[in-house]
Amino acid sequence: MSEEDRSLSTTPRLFVQGALAAGAQISLDQPQSHYLGSVMRRQPGDMVRLFNGHDGEWAARVGAVAKKAVTLIAERQSGRQELVPDLWLCAAPLKKGRIDWLVEKACELGVARLQLVTTQRTVVDKPNMERLGAHLIEAAEQSGRTGVPELPEPLSLERLLKSWPADRALIFADETGGDAMADTMARVPAPAAILIGPEGGFTAPERDAIRAHPGAVPVSLGPRILRADTAALAAVAVWQALHGH
Repeated sequence: MSEEDRSLSTTPRLFVQGALAAGAQISLDQPQSHYLGSVMRRQPGDMVRLFNGHDGEWAARVGAVAKKAVTLIAERQSGRQELVPDLWLCAAPLKKGRIDWLVEKACELGVARLQLVTTQRTVVDKPNMERLGAHLIEAAEQSGRTGVPELPEPLSLERLLKSWPADRALIFADETGGDAMADTMARVPAPAAILIGPEGGFTAPERDAIRAHPGAVPVSLGPRILRADTAALAAVAVWQALHGH
C-alpha cells in the first residue's frame, strides 16, 4: 500500500448518489455537508473517500465548503467494486433496536439483499424502511463495503414463497429441527437465501408451507434457543465462512 493509500484509510467515507469518474463533481446534501464540514472539519483540498454502490471506491478532494453545501471532485479510483456472494437474508421485522442491529450486522457480513418478511407472529407490521435504509448506508460506510444491500418493501411469507426464484435455494432455519447447519450449507452455494422467523417462531402451518416449497433446505439452529436476530446472523456467518469472500 502506497503512502497516499495509507493516508486515505483514515479519511471520511461517504455514500453518494451520483456517478463516480475522474473529474466528476459531487454536491453533498445538507446532512452530509454538515457532517463533513462541521463535524469532521474538512477544508478545501482535503481528501474524502466516496462510493455509490456500483463504481467502486473513489478518492475525492473537497472543492468548496459551505454550511449547507459541500462540493467534492473525484480524482481516482481507490478501490474496485466489491464482488459479494449472491446471498439474501429473509427475516421477520423485529422491534426497534433489535432490527437496527440486525440490519447493521447483516450489511457488515456481506449480504446482497435484506428482505423483510411478515408472518403470523410478526410483532412489527410497518417497519420504518427509510430509517433501516439509512442504517444500511451507514454500515456500508463504516465497514468498507462498496455496495449497499438491496432493501425492497416487506413481503408476506405467502407472497415470498409464491414469487420465489426457481434457481435460488431457500435455507430454512427451523427451530424445530433439521439437518446440521454447517454440513448442509456447505452443499448450498449461491444463489441462496436464509429465512429466519419472528420472535416466537413460525406457526406450524407456516413451517409446513416452507418445508413443502421445492427450494427449501431445512437446517437446525442447534440445541439452544436463539433470539431471531442472533439466529439470523449466526446463519449468515456460517454460510459466508463456507462460500463468502
